[in-house]
Parts: sequence; C-alpha cells; structure tokens
Amino acid sequence: MVRRDVIAAFAALALVPCAAVAQDTAKIGLILPMTGQQASTGKQIDAAVKLYQAQHGTTVAGKKVEVILKDDTSVPDVTKRLAQELVVNDKVAFLAGFGITPSALATAPIATQAKVPEIVMAAGTSSITEASPYVARTSFTLAQSSVPMAQWAFKNGIKKVVTLVSDYGPGIDAEKSFSETFKADGGTIVENLRVPMRSPDFSPVLQKVADAKPDALFVFVPSGTGAQFVKQFVERGLDKSGIKLIATGDVTDDDQLNGMGDVMVGVINAHNYSANHDSAVNKAFVAAFRKANNGLRPNFMAVGGYDGMHLIYEALKKTDGATDGDKLMAAIKGMAWESPRGPISIDPETRDIVQNIYIRKVAKVDGELYNVEFETIPNVKDPVKAAKKK
Repeated sequence: MVRRDVIAAFAALALVPCAAVAQDTAKIGLILPMTGQQASTGKQIDAAVKLYQAQHGTTVAGKKVEVILKDDTSVPDVTKRLAQELVVNDKVAFLAGFGITPSALATAPIATQAKVPEIVMAAGTSSITEASPYVARTSFTLAQSSVPMAQWAFKNGIKKVVTLVSDYGPGIDAEKSFSETFKADGGTIVENLRVPMRSPDFSPVLQKVADAKPDALFVFVPSGTGAQFVKQFVERGLDKSGIKLIATGDVTDDDQLNGMGDVMVGVINAHNYSANHDSAVNKAFVAAFRKANNGLRPNFMAVGGYDGMHLIYEALKKTDGATDGDKLMAAIKGMAWESPRGPISIDPETRDIVQNIYIRKVAKVDGELYNVEFETIPNVKDPVKAAKKK
C-alpha cells in the first residue's frame, strides 16, 4: 500500500504544472516541528524567517515571496505528506525547514521528482545532501563540530572519553567522527553509548559513565533536549565527579542555556554559532531578533533559518525571478556571504555549508550564560564528505 501511495503521489506530481511555470508569486513551503519535542527548533526558525522578511521585504526580482508554514511534529511520514501537498497543491518553488534528519530525507525523493530545491535549515546528518541533487543546506553537519571537539580534547590533556549520543543519524555521525578523530590522535574511547531520540532516559547510561570514570564525557543530543540531559547529569552527581563534560553546541543551546543553571559554567563545546559571537552583523541580528520576539535569544537554528532565507532571496535575484529548479540550484552553488555566525558559503560540489567552527566555554556575561568563543577553526567543510574524497 505504501508503494502504491508513493507511485500515486509521483504520478500526481507529473500531472501538475511545476513551480517553474511563470507566476507572480514564489512560494516557500516551510516544514517545521512547531509542536512536540523539537518545537524549540520550529519556533526559532519560524521567528528568523519572519524577521528576514520584515527586514528585506516580501518582493524579490518582481516576485512576491509567500511563506506557507506547516507543522510536521517531527514525524517523517507527516513531513512527506506535507511536502507532497505543498508541491502538488500549492506549487511551491522551494521546500525548506526540516527540524530532524528523517524528515529531510523523507522529502528528498519529492524534491528530486518535482525538481524543487530543498533548503535544509536545521537537520545535521552528513548524508542529507547526497539524497537529492536538489538539496542544499544552511545549517551544519554534526561532523563539523565533532571533529574539532575531538582534536581540542586530546590537545588539552583528555586521554579517555565516553561518548553519549542520541540514537539517530546526527548522533551516529557525531559518535563516529568524534571517536575516529580522537583515536587517530592517540586517545582512548572507553565506550560508545546511545539513547533513544524520542522519550530519552539518560539515567541508565549516566550510571555507566560514572562507573567507567573517563576523563571526559562527550555528548550530542538534539536542540531542545539539552536541558533534560543536564538535569539528569546533575541528579546523578556527575557534575561533582571530576568527569569533564564536552559537547557539540546543540547541548548548550542558546535558547535553553540560561535555564540550565550555573552547573553549565565551564562546559567546553564546539559549534557554528553563538548569540555572543562578536561581530557587527551578529549584534544587529541578535538585537532585532530579541526585539521582534519579546526578548527571546536566537540560537543556531534561528541562524540556519535566517541564512536559508538569504539563500532563497539571492537565488531568485540571480535567476531574475525564474523558479526553474535547475536554474535555482545553479544559482545556489558557490554562493557566499557574511552571516551572523561569520563568513559562510555553499560548497558547489556537495551543496553543503562551509563555515567557521568555534571552540567555546560557557560563561556568565552580564548575568546571563553564553557560549563564549575562544578559538576559531575557519572554513570547515563537512569532514565526512571530505574523507570520502581521500
């Protein structure tokens, strides 16, 4: 039945006029988790998309840009259905958003069939851009942060590590890339631990960490889940155990960091964006975002959404408003600009983002907790794809 439904959906796609047909409106189908466990991701990206349009208007190259927001609740089957409806019924020129990897992957065949660019603003598994030639990413890959974190850890005296990740694509990428890099440098991985992405209970695995007594615990959990992890980390007494906590920046998410408490002070992590990033572009972005959203601090998901809109607007400018998928993808490849996170570009070969990765320490700044950058690794490509070329 599933196969029959897919065939029927693709047949429907073939029968309708594609988004390339001349029209006065260029529609963006924005699919996000607005409810459920990843609702923080949806809230941040939606707010950033609205801010970008408030600042840059809703007309580009003679086309009115209309955003159609859909809530997929982080359920890939729902994502896929919504993507099909947006292409067939709404004739969108872009599909965008995608809070988690399974949702982005579920949409890739639709993007290919309909020749509609899929702009990934959140999901971080390396393989996503390989699932369709019409996928481009403005977020990050987990390996971009995990490899620098492993290198920093070994250089700074950490010799034995336990890894703890959420058991799905990005988590497995983070575990593999951290572990391989750390071992290649001469370190020891004591154990690789995984927890379910949905309804995670960290207590059993944290007990294993306590028993193993590593120098450090390396953690990846998706945006929105960090607070729950930290709560159980403290309840288990690991904050007083002498085991260092190192992480990707998903764990020390700007959206939730203040609520995690002072136990986070000193946590070292690696990531692509901090609201504390010291640049004029970022200071203006943070001020505008907070003003538009009742003081809410933007996180790395917000920047992925904001830059995703920039990519879409600039692609439309390059095509003079044409919404032919192949022309848009040609415009997207190699595009470069100054983001609130620093200089970024779209790798013309992989359609993945190239960006600075920062090593940061959680510290108090003016009474608030921030990820304070102290080391920069410039122009990092996705290490997983880079390794395939060797």
